Order: sequence, then C-alpha cells, then structure tokens
Amino acid sequence: MEMPNESSVKIERPKAPESTDVLSQQCNLQQDSLSNRELESDVQHVNKFKIALIIFALAMLMFLLGLDSTIVSTAIPRITDQFHAIGDVGWYASAYMLTFCALQLIWGKLYTFLSPKWTYLGALFIFELGSLICGVAPSSVVFITGRAIAGAGSGGGSAGSFLLVAHSVPQKYRPIMVGIISSAFGLGSIAGPLLGGAFTDNSRLTWRWCFYINLPLGFVTAVVILLFIQIKNKDKINATSSTSSSNLSVRGQIKQMDLPGTVLLVPGIVCLLLALQWGGTKKEWNDGSIIALFVLTGILLIGFITVQILTKDQANVTIPLHVFRKRNVWASALFGAGVLASFFTMLYYIPIWFQAIKDASAIKSGIMTLPTIISFVVASTLGGTLTSITGYYAPFAMLTVILMSTGTGLLTTLQVHTGAGKWIGYQILFGAGSGLGIQCSLTGAQTLPIADVPIGTAIILFFENLTGAVMLSVAENVFTNRLVHNLRVYVPDAEAGIVSKMGVTEIRDRLPRKLYASVLVAYNAALTHTFYVGLGLACAAAVGAVCMRWDSVENRHPREPPYESSKGVQSPEGDHEKIEPAPEPMSQS
Repeated sequence: MEMPNESSVKIERPKAPESTDVLSQQCNLQQDSLSNRELESDVQHVNKFKIALIIFALAMLMFLLGLDSTIVSTAIPRITDQFHAIGDVGWYASAYMLTFCALQLIWGKLYTFLSPKWTYLGALFIFELGSLICGVAPSSVVFITGRAIAGAGSGGGSAGSFLLVAHSVPQKYRPIMVGIISSAFGLGSIAGPLLGGAFTDNSRLTWRWCFYINLPLGFVTAVVILLFIQIKNKDKINATSSTSSSNLSVRGQIKQMDLPGTVLLVPGIVCLLLALQWGGTKKEWNDGSIIALFVLTGILLIGFITVQILTKDQANVTIPLHVFRKRNVWASALFGAGVLASFFTMLYYIPIWFQAIKDASAIKSGIMTLPTIISFVVASTLGGTLTSITGYYAPFAMLTVILMSTGTGLLTTLQVHTGAGKWIGYQILFGAGSGLGIQCSLTGAQTLPIADVPIGTAIILFFENLTGAVMLSVAENVFTNRLVHNLRVYVPDAEAGIVSKMGVTEIRDRLPRKLYASVLVAYNAALTHTFYVGLGLACAAAVGAVCMRWDSVENRHPREPPYESSKGVQSPEGDHEKIEPAPEPMSQS
C-alpha cells in the first residue's frame, strides 16, 4: 500500500489566536473561581454568634425602613394640624419615595467599589440624620427635607443589608437569613400605621416619636456592624467582578459612577413620580404640566437606556448589561416588582376597608390585620428555611403566585356584612403568599458572584420599589375615581360632593342614617375594585416566576471553571454560553 506523502495530506492546525483566546477565557474563569472559593472560605469561618448578632442588627434596620415607609400615614392629620400646611400632605410620603427610588441604583454602584461596611454605615447615618430632622422639624418645609434625606439613606440601607448577608453567611444558609430580614421589612411596613397611631394619640410622645424611634435602634445596628462585620480580601472581591475598581484613581471611580446615566435617570424618576403624585388629585390628567412631566419622563428614561446600551466599557454604567441579562436578575426583578407592588397596594387599602366598613379605629384596624402580619412573618421565615433545605427557591416563587393571587382574588369579594372568618382566612392566604415572595426575589441575587451581589440586589430593589410607588398612585386614582362614580349612583347629587370630601372615619358621625348604608356600599365597591389592582400585580408576577432558573443555592459559584460536555466546554454562568475546546495540535511523523 502506498503511503501518502506529507504534501498530499492537508493538515489543519488550530489557529493560535483562537486557541489562546479559549485558554485565556478558561484561565480567567479558573482565577475567578479561586477568588470566589477563597471568599466563600472566609464566610464559612464566621462565628455563628457573630452571624446571629449581625442578622439581628440588619433585621432591626430593615424593620425601621419598613416602618418609615408607612408610619407617616396615620400621623399626617396631627402633623398638618401643627404646621398648618394641608397643601404639603402629598409630599410627606412622596419625598421619601422619590429619593429612595431615584438613588437606589447609585447605591448599588457605590457598594461595588467602596467598602461595603463603611458604605452601609454611611447610608445608615444619612437615614438617621433625616429621621432626626423630621423629629425636630419646626416647619413643613424642614419636615419634607428630612423625609427626602431619610429616603436617600434608606435606599442604601436596604441594598446594603442583603449585601452584608452575602459577606457574612455561608451560601447554603443565605435564603434563611434573607427570609428573616425580608420579613422584618414587611413586619415594619405592616406595623407602621399601628405604631404611628399609637404615638400620635399619646400626648407625651406625639407624632415626633414616629421618627425619634429610629435613632436609638439605628445606633444599635451601627455599633453591631462596626464591631462585628469584617470584610476580608477586598481585592479578591474586586477581582471577581467585571467592574473592578480597586486599582482605579479617584477620577476613574467617578467615571464608573456613570454621571451621564445618573443625570438622566434621577430626573426621569422624579418627573414620573411627580406626574403620578399630582395627576388626578391636584391637577387633571390632561393638564399641560402633567403631560409635560410624562413627556420628560419618556425622553430622560430613553436617554438613560441608550447610554447603558451604547457605553462600551460596562464598568462605567449604572446597570451593567452582563448582570441585568442574567435570568436570575431580570426574572427576579420582574417577579419581585409584581409581588411587592401588590403587597403595598393591599397593605394600604385593607386597613381602610376595616376603618370605613367595619368602623375600626386606626389602632383596631392594625389589630385586624394581624392575620396578614403573622402569616407573612411565618411564611417568609419558613420559605427561607425550606429553600436552604431543598436548595431551590424557584418552586416557592410559583407557590407565591398561587397563594397571593388566590388571597387577593378572594379579598375582592368582600361585602359590607362579610364575617370575620372570611376576611381572616383571605388575609392568611395573602400574607403567606407575600411572605414567600418577598424573600424569593432577593435570593436570586445571592447566587451571583459576590462582587455582583451589590448591583444585582440594587437592580431588583429598584424595580420593586419603583413599581410599588407607581402602582400606589394608580391604585389611589382607581379608588378616588371609583368612589366618586359610586357615590353618584348610590347617593343623591346634592349629597355626593359633600361625602366625597369627608375622611374615611367621618362618614359614620356626620352622615344622616338614611344615607349611611348607601355610602358604605359605595365605599365597599370602590375598595374592592381597587383590590383588583393588587390582584393584577400578583398575577403579573407569574411571568417572572416562570422565567426564573431552577438553580440550586448550594451549587458552585457561577464563575467556576468550565466543565466538559459532549458539545464542548460550557460555562455554568450563562444560560447558553459555550466555549469550544481548543483542538489538540496534530503531530507530524
């Protein structure tokens, strides 16, 4: 047999550049994996007693942040009595939400290249300063300023709490801890109106203690974090991130703050929330100023998105696309936005139903929401525990949608004479679903490489809180418009205008008995119609739940070395990212 000579055989050798690129990618992944393993090793050796203290401190601050978001609702009447500024009422809540939402993503960037510990303490200081200003405020303007400052600090405090969990707790147990601090936030949100009413009605404490309470409890949190949080290997943390800035100059770090994006994002959020705050209340929706605000919102947010997409160096953007594109991030953000917006909508209007329909006082209505509170806390903690045991959180997201949509759907069926058995049971379903969901959305961010946890958490919280603020305004307009419509149907025209201007608690005392029953029917119909907003949001969360990856929280860190498969070398990081192995060079013999 004639052997072919070398010239008759075409030997295709691998191209050196491609082989080098593949090997380089593999080496980078291995280096990232080593850094992540070292970081996880540091976390594994944290003293359990210290972990307990840290989680207690973080949960305490999250309770205060939840409290601050709702406590002002029952204190507003007394505040306006003292400041004689009824026209500023809308700003007492919106000033807090404006700065909270607008600065949320900026805090995420700060946590990526500054010390998480000191950034967290800085956010806590800003929150405490705002609370102090509110407590001592001599005028409405000073009070609003304090609310805005407190909102700015709370945005950093909420994102930082979940980040410090990632730095302090082994990954397997993070879902439990996320569940605990999430339930603390929900508990504070639910307890806010109750405590606000208690402080306001107490002549010794007055409404100012709604804000003074933050000072000693926040101080305890600061002391614990200062003494017990030790974040080692800051360089290793930065090494695992594509947005590393450990070796950058001050100018380089300022560049990474994405000033062009910030200049577009913050005014865009402010314009949106102002339009929703004023539209339908202070001004008609077709008013020129409201239309202008919406147009500005669109222009600014489109500009922000354009900057994020066109900027080549993703280290210099507010929302790095490589983080946002992860299914665990955008699906969790979508899921969490529906869950949290539904939760806040129902949380705001269920007590109003008790006060208007069941003639409950502010404190009694808070007591009547205990089924929601208890089921929320139990489900949030239990969900985190079960996630740690099973290793999966996506199934509980699906269960959240089922429980929450069922509970809110049943709450839309409430009637004037509905008994306690039904409204207790309906609240339990709603609270259990909310508790499961509020921890599921943030558990997804805990599975990211530890350097991406800050921005991943900030993205999820941003979408959750922005959607919550927007949908509260939507629900308010639905309730107001529906109530006016119902009063025209159930009450004579001569009385409808008077009734619509009455407070919820005034209708029983000031209305003639012949009108009272009809007004209750009108109020009940308006409130249950508003509950459909919460129902729609709970159902919309199903989209995010379905899209979540069924990744185990016990899996290796995402940036581990690629593993071999029949189709080449795959990186577990991406959904479908594949790296073809370099072909072995053929020997010539």
